[in-house]
Amino acid sequence: MTGLRILHPGALALVQDLGRPGFAAIGVGRSGALDRGALRLGNRLLGNAETAAGIEVLLGAFDALFERDSWFAVTGATGLLLLDGRPVDAHIAVRARAGQVLHLGPATAGARWYLAVRGGIDVAPVLGSRSRDTLAGLGPEPLTGGDLLDFGAHPGSDLPLLDFVPVADPERGVVEVRAHRGPRADWFTAAALEAFFTVEWRAAAESDRVGMRLDPPVAAHHGEHAVEAGARPVTVLQRAVTAELPSEPMVAGAVQVSPDGRPTVLLADHPVTGGYPVIAVVADASLDAFAQLRPGQPVTFRHA
Repeated sequence: MTGLRILHPGALALVQDLGRPGFAAIGVGRSGALDRGALRLGNRLLGNAETAAGIEVLLGAFDALFERDSWFAVTGATGLLLLDGRPVDAHIAVRARAGQVLHLGPATAGARWYLAVRGGIDVAPVLGSRSRDTLAGLGPEPLTGGDLLDFGAHPGSDLPLLDFVPVADPERGVVEVRAHRGPRADWFTAAALEAFFTVEWRAAAESDRVGMRLDPPVAAHHGEHAVEAGARPVTVLQRAVTAELPSEPMVAGAVQVSPDGRPTVLLADHPVTGGYPVIAVVADASLDAFAQLRPGQPVTFRHA
């Protein structure tokens, strides 16, 4: 029986679970929710297995109609949540009646909401996962208005007895993440390595589930890495080795540096190989933070 009808998907709404690991050898990446912690929390609040699929909503402006009585939980970003026009709380199980409409308002902090439902979203798995891989084109298509989604079977467990879960809102200011030196760190100058771990980077608008591009701040500074106010970001990550690098295996969190000197943090839908040198690798515990970075938001790297 159909559980949810999509009325308006917002900028991008995708079915995601925790991905399909183990297929890199045949050219298929893991994919899965960018904010794994948020999806896991939503599933735990509903008594689901943490691998159950939910809906990842970019920036909000999402509306969906419950076709039957259901339990749901919303996690991830921060903003206005309405059920039939009445505010509801995030990070807790909420009962929806058949015919009620859920609205995820524009995110005021963070960038991605996660909607989990009791039993999970039931779509046909591909290579063992219900996730949409936007690079490979695997898994269910992005959601559109009018789509009908089934819910999975009852998870066989009771709802957790929780009145409140203390969850911090996504950071609105500088986000600090941990990273290890990458396998090609020696391809960069000492000044570039120092800059990587000291410059306050900013999330670029041309980012997606494949990777997050980063710019240095456009502001007046002193020293070797100065940027004039109002100017375009300059190259700060200069290479010591300029030879062409053969393609190598890539993992989520790898920080590739393109020829223009700008770093890109590879995310869940990254290609399984790449030809740009990897200056650093984001620690797995910090990787979810990139799901909630908004364009222009500052981020700093610290040694893991």
